Amino acid sequence: MISGRPDINQVLSQMRDLRSQVQAPGSAVSEVAKPGGNVEAGQAVERADFAEMLKSAVDNVNSLQQDATQLAQSYERGDEGVDLPQVMIGLQKSSVSFEAMTQVRNKLVDAYEKIMNMPI
Repeated sequence: MISGRPDINQVLSQMRDLRSQVQAPGSAVSEVAKPGGNVEAGQAVERADFAEMLKSAVDNVNSLQQDATQLAQSYERGDEGVDLPQVMIGLQKSSVSFEAMTQVRNKLVDAYEKIMNMPI
């Protein structure tokens, strides 16, 4: 097994944990809608800060890119303990995370454009 490569079970477990955190009471919605159309005011709970989540994601991508660049430079200098597969995996992680972030950004821009073009 290649070191530094996440196991699919670990990834799935992390995804399940994140989903349970989002769905847990007190983490996602600020008010609960009643079937009759009323909103129950006493059910105010803490909301996840979207801007903070987005900033965290961008910081994570930036960190992966810096780590990959540092690994590549270390390999080019011939530093001990840095091998080519490790460098290639780091560069691929960086590339995939950047591409995913770009796709999220594109979806956000598309959603914003759709909302702005909605009739009032």
